[in-house]
Amino acid sequence: METVGHMEVARGPPSSAMIAMQPFGFRRLEPGIAALVQMLIEPAVTVGTLLVVAAWFGVPFVGRYVILALLVFAMTFPGEAPRDRAHVARTIIGRWVTTVGLLLLLGWSSGALQALDQRVLLAWVVATPWMLLGAHRLCPVILARFCAAEGVQRTAVVAGANEIGRKLVERIEADRVFGLRFVGYFDDRRAARLEDVEPHRVLGSLATLADFVKRHHIDVIYVALPMCSQPRVRKLLDELHDTTASIYFVPNILLFDLIQARVDTIDGIPVLAVCESPYRGLNALVKRASDLVLAIAILALSAPIWVLIAIGIKWTSRGPILFKQRRYGLDGKEMVIYKFRTMTCLDDGDAIAQAVEGDPRTTRFGALLRRYSLDELPQLVNVLQGRMSVVGPRPHAVAHNEVYRKVIRGYMMRHKVKPGITGLAQVRGLRGETDTVAKMRARIECDLEYLRRWSPLFDLSIALKTVAIVLSRKNAY
Repeated sequence: METVGHMEVARGPPSSAMIAMQPFGFRRLEPGIAALVQMLIEPAVTVGTLLVVAAWFGVPFVGRYVILALLVFAMTFPGEAPRDRAHVARTIIGRWVTTVGLLLLLGWSSGALQALDQRVLLAWVVATPWMLLGAHRLCPVILARFCAAEGVQRTAVVAGANEIGRKLVERIEADRVFGLRFVGYFDDRRAARLEDVEPHRVLGSLATLADFVKRHHIDVIYVALPMCSQPRVRKLLDELHDTTASIYFVPNILLFDLIQARVDTIDGIPVLAVCESPYRGLNALVKRASDLVLAIAILALSAPIWVLIAIGIKWTSRGPILFKQRRYGLDGKEMVIYKFRTMTCLDDGDAIAQAVEGDPRTTRFGALLRRYSLDELPQLVNVLQGRMSVVGPRPHAVAHNEVYRKVIRGYMMRHKVKPGITGLAQVRGLRGETDTVAKMRARIECDLEYLRRWSPLFDLSIALKTVAIVLSRKNAY
């Protein structure tokens, strides 16, 4: 708990900004026992299922199984929460498939796979996603009942029946895990101006708020007034100083795209990150290490293919083997990417025509390379140089960037991370020509979603899905 003036800036119950930046389900910023249970639920259920299955088959849970349990716990903690109820099953199953795939790869490469009971492994792999689905369904209900118990649930009011205040109340009432019971709004506007709020839910003006809080022993007050209302906010906080309620300021930042948003402090002064790179501190080291490992491994395996491609390009058309083009990289700085040349031209000017299906500029051998995305292989060199990542938003030509940054809101936010050889937009089928602004906007939405949801396992799942997409050859021309 920190104090700014008379206002407590707490890391307790979530503000609307915190709620907006967190996905549905098990939010990591919640306080107390709810946060602890929600943080541990997936690794605990996964390891617990392994314990039960081993006991069922009479296999002692020692040695190699303990190591397996520790690996699984580390890989599933803390899990990335599903965004909403419709995505729970798909997210859990996708994450579990990725985890199992990585474990199988580690087990095969180390020779430890054969030392484990195959019956235990198979039963555990099949049973775990069902147990996780059950846990995600039951735990919120159990926690909500616990939080609703006498002495645990707290009462809350909201100062400001505006859009931010209403969104906050919707989240509080939709998720009882917060342990809050909403009592009502306080607002100075007339009822005619509060069309989206039921009249009985407005308990009075801001001037009556402090007295109401004292008389009814309200526990929590959320101040959802606009930032431009500083004198009114200061007056309200002065009046509330004589109460024992916890006070939270709800900044109206939902007007912005929140990328890796979080609350931080600089020598005791609270700051709110609205747009930040997900690769900070240890995350940056993990991302760079995984890029180097994957790039070196793919380069080693594909080296003979590079020789054959180089021969094929020189044999079938005149011109250089590699194609270089300026793109925007990290923080919007220009960089040069490498590709195998697939066309008869080498456009890199102020106007660049996108490749279309049956493009006459594409050579016959180049069409084969593009069909299987083999022309992208030289970008592994960009990864080794530190200019690109294996997974990230695809880099666009500078000429295209200058056009789309003016018509698509938040376009340049995708440059908060290094561009990637593959990305979320590509595995969702958004490849090929972007002949309309709507198509490019769909790509940008995927890029921004990637920034919000990034994790090492998310990168791995995109990389694995890319293999299937490449083999399908959809929109590859």
